[in-house]
Amino acid sequence: MEKIVILDFGSQYTQIIARKIRELNVYAEIYPFSIDVDTIKAISPKGIILSGGPSSVYSENAPIPKFDVFSLGVPVLGICYGLQLIAYQLGGEVNKAAKREYGRANLIIDKADSIFEGVSKNSQVWMSHGDSLTKIPDGFEIIAHTENAPIAAIRNQEKKIYGVQFHPEVHHSLDGVKILENFVRQICLCREVLDMHSFVDSVIKKIQDEVGASEVICALSGGVDSTVLAVLLSKAIGNKLHCIHIDTGLMRFQESAKLMKLFKDYFNISIDLVDASDVFLSRLKGVTDPEQKRKIIGNTFIELFEIEAKKFNNAKWLAQGTLYPDVIESVSVKGPSAVIKSHHNVGGLPEKMGLKLIEPFRDLFKDEVRAVGRQLGVPEWFVRRHPFPGPGLAIRIIGEISQERIEILQKADDIYIQEITEAGLYDKIWQAFAVLLPVQSVGVMGDERTYENVCALRAVTSVDGMTADWFQFPYDVLAKISNRIINEIQGINRVVYDITSKPPGTIEWE
Repeated sequence: MEKIVILDFGSQYTQIIARKIRELNVYAEIYPFSIDVDTIKAISPKGIILSGGPSSVYSENAPIPKFDVFSLGVPVLGICYGLQLIAYQLGGEVNKAAKREYGRANLIIDKADSIFEGVSKNSQVWMSHGDSLTKIPDGFEIIAHTENAPIAAIRNQEKKIYGVQFHPEVHHSLDGVKILENFVRQICLCREVLDMHSFVDSVIKKIQDEVGASEVICALSGGVDSTVLAVLLSKAIGNKLHCIHIDTGLMRFQESAKLMKLFKDYFNISIDLVDASDVFLSRLKGVTDPEQKRKIIGNTFIELFEIEAKKFNNAKWLAQGTLYPDVIESVSVKGPSAVIKSHHNVGGLPEKMGLKLIEPFRDLFKDEVRAVGRQLGVPEWFVRRHPFPGPGLAIRIIGEISQERIEILQKADDIYIQEITEAGLYDKIWQAFAVLLPVQSVGVMGDERTYENVCALRAVTSVDGMTADWFQFPYDVLAKISNRIINEIQGINRVVYDITSKPPGTIEWE
């Protein structure tokens, strides 16, 4: 398979580079900048992209590859820090910029090049840098600039080495995807086209070989990821699959009952239902820190699954619907990127487990899993469901969790989803949910003073959850949602709407 390798130097945008290239139907993988040369040669990439990063190339502990990236004979594209690394290692100069550049800028193309084919002359790009090139290496030439960056893009045509000071991977760079496409298709000469059919065939074969005669326990939350996983595993190993759904008590309104009916009616896959709501609620009592909540939930999940697995004599594996963003945001497994938050099915795992993990979607993004679901025949209405976090409502109840607060949020969230569906907006939103705040406010209801909870509504548009914009609701829809929540739910007297994008915020509140 043709591959583009992305070396991670710590940018929070690194995973977006991979996602954008995969959108172009070219396979891309992220590796740490510290990868050794033998591993790179074994991968045999068609091209290498050097990510951005928060460091200065001239600082004492700057991330620098252990080998000469530019001697491998494959095209290289450096982005931001990656551009500066090209200059630093090949004889140019990098210094602290006189004026830090952050935000939108107009890219002025000085010389025609295949990397800019189809890019407008004054294209908007996204800048985020404190250092700048002050001298380019021998053999390079400047091919673009901005008002504040005289050197915004460089090239060495003979060696096929390119560098850009801006971030083409973020959506603020309007022609950024075209620049990435030109690099992988015209400069790296990638010709293959990814398809989910070949992925399904290969992963089924891999699961069959790995599992052998043993059995698999599938952690079934009822979300898109775990449901597609269960259908995939069922096709791969048949009755050697044992699906277990743990009702944590932190699910959406009547979620567990709906899940059991869904699998019975559509998939003919049996599920063991474990009601552990009391266990989770008791262990979360008094806990307010979001990371502690995630760790408790993660460890409790694994503990309960191990107990359930003992009912099956030959169960050796635990299957989870872990996705690539889960891995990247939880632990810096492939590079120096900062940890944003841990996920219950990654950061919450104990050091020792009685079951081996099987995670077929570990290197896939959300929309790629949806494509796998369609390939497997999962109904379209289900494939389009909004994501739901593994820790459930525990991270949507800010502060301490109680049965009363869970029930309040379940009802508010249910009304919210009902109304956006009724308004025909559900499929236009990537994720929508309600959040219960640890704040009470004064209100007036029936001529009486109230002092009750505040409910925040969140709705975003996104491709894969790595970046997101807040959804611009029609005011009448928001008004109806707010009116229903306040009138129908005892315990909420104020509704607010979150208009934060990602970045700088995350989609979930915790």
